[in-house]
Amino acid sequence: MDVIERRISSGYAKPPWIFKGSALYQIHLVKAATARAFIPKELRLVEAFGYTLGGFFLASYDDSPAGVFDELVVIAGTVWNPPTSCAWAARVLVNSDEACLHGRKEVGLPSQVARFSKKITAVPKRKKERAFGFLEAFGLGTTLSQPEDLMEVKVSEVDGAASADICSIKVRSDEPSEMEKKLGKWMGPAIKMSLPSFSGNTNYFPNLLKYSCHLQCRVRPVRPAVVSHPLDDETEKLSEDENHTSQELHENERRLSVAVMLSKPIIALEFKDLTMQVEAPVVV
Repeated sequence: MDVIERRISSGYAKPPWIFKGSALYQIHLVKAATARAFIPKELRLVEAFGYTLGGFFLASYDDSPAGVFDELVVIAGTVWNPPTSCAWAARVLVNSDEACLHGRKEVGLPSQVARFSKKITAVPKRKKERAFGFLEAFGLGTTLSQPEDLMEVKVSEVDGAASADICSIKVRSDEPSEMEKKLGKWMGPAIKMSLPSFSGNTNYFPNLLKYSCHLQCRVRPVRPAVVSHPLDDETEKLSEDENHTSQELHENERRLSVAVMLSKPIIALEFKDLTMQVEAPVVV
């Protein structure tokens, strides 16, 4: 495998690229048929009983090569990369032209410019409940996370003057534990992890690539975010006619990306004090 040598986008120095901020990583059960619409035929999907593991990564960066921006990575599914596996991104939405260009031309991502609209609504506090023992054992607090505020993030894909709604993501802002209140800081174990991913096979970068994201952050489990779309019943309708125009293919991919977002969540992790290091991609 060879490291890709390409023109570096303005604002991005040579790799690795460093991003700092916070994120929500939510894993879903995605229909294998939906995931296969995005994944190259030469890659084998990790699946069981007609489903694979996908979901999304919703991040807010306050320090990056492109400055401050938001990102939504729609993860179609997981593919085999013996002896382990890699994620495959169906769509990457960012509210930064520079980040979009870099994702397309340097990392081979299906990046699109988007608009992120955020609204925070206060909700009544609920009575606290006791935490599960295994959460306490890992230092994840003595009570289950309790809702305090509700943040709604509406994401719309932008193409010139036109825009298309992708989804609405409702995330509960959890009340700090008693220990967090005493210490005056957010708790949760500090971890290091690596998220290997495949990319490429796009109009901007036809080669199949592989790259790694190395994360350092504090993490804790939270209630899964609620994802919705105004036309839920239309998201998985795809014509079987193979003679699609490029615009029709783009719209089909968008609908299937929404279908991934609307699939069943199984776990959600909140990342704080996040530092993500993205390595240069290599040709597979």
